[in-house]
Amino acid sequence: MAAMATTASSLLKTSFAGARLPAAARNPTVSVAPRTGGAICNSISSSSSTPPYDLNAIRFSPIKESIVSREMTRRYMTDMITYADTDVGGQLFSAMVVRKPAHLFLDELGVAYDEQEDYVVIKHAALFTSTVMSRLLARPNVKLFNAVAVEDLIVKEGRVGGVVTNWALVSMNHDTQSCMDPNVMESRVVVSSCGHDGPFGATGVKRLQDIGMIDAVPGMRALDMNTAEDEIVRLTREVVPGMIVTGMEVAEIDGAPRMGPTFGAMMISGQKAAHLALKALGRPNAIDGTIKKAAAAAAHPELILASKDDGEIVDA
Repeated sequence: MAAMATTASSLLKTSFAGARLPAAARNPTVSVAPRTGGAICNSISSSSSTPPYDLNAIRFSPIKESIVSREMTRRYMTDMITYADTDVGGQLFSAMVVRKPAHLFLDELGVAYDEQEDYVVIKHAALFTSTVMSRLLARPNVKLFNAVAVEDLIVKEGRVGGVVTNWALVSMNHDTQSCMDPNVMESRVVVSSCGHDGPFGATGVKRLQDIGMIDAVPGMRALDMNTAEDEIVRLTREVVPGMIVTGMEVAEIDGAPRMGPTFGAMMISGQKAAHLALKALGRPNAIDGTIKKAAAAAAHPELILASKDDGEIVDA
């Protein structure tokens, strides 16, 4: 058994930059004798024969939880600042390329961009995401349920009529813990935008295949930006009664190419899905041309997330 040793303060310093750590002075406090005659003989020597506290009645010094949080956060952020300039990068690049004419959607939202001949570039993806979220969540008829996952669909007489929900962490750990009963949300229209295949991707169309509502999910083809973006918007539709599929999940069900890091089709596909939902609800929409310019100026054609019965409000 290796001897236990105290650690010199120099060992607490990182070697992130590649410099070799200096050798620490070893001051053993515990030593263990070798095995003799098949038995383990422990011979312990230390600077103190007994601990300097009562093991049967120990009480730790009081502390505020916020102090612990601040100490951890300050050190972590200090490390991030210290090592911001390194030789190692990553794929999480922040700029967004949006091919025209999807830049018109950005104009509507008020998202700034650098304009090129055939495309525009948003300086940071978080700028787009935060703008969309703030505009959406400001609507009085939109609710966002964070940390919630859709586990299943409600299907009645061949029509999707809502979703089965659970806490996201519970859904991710069904194989490692006891089952927790889910909740449900009924809806006249369900829009699935679960993305392309992966551990948590394309779950909407995969479930449709599992229950026999569609025949196959062949998966997306290899990357072809020019073909992919047009196809994603074109194929956005009501796949089965009551369920609209949009975004890269469309590529999984139809075998369309993946588009890679260009985002115009994601935006326009979402807009199309919203108008398909309006059409399914019998409301004016851009799909069949029933929406008028005058009405469009006053109405909000985004997908409405509300009770299946118009005007119904449920208080907890």
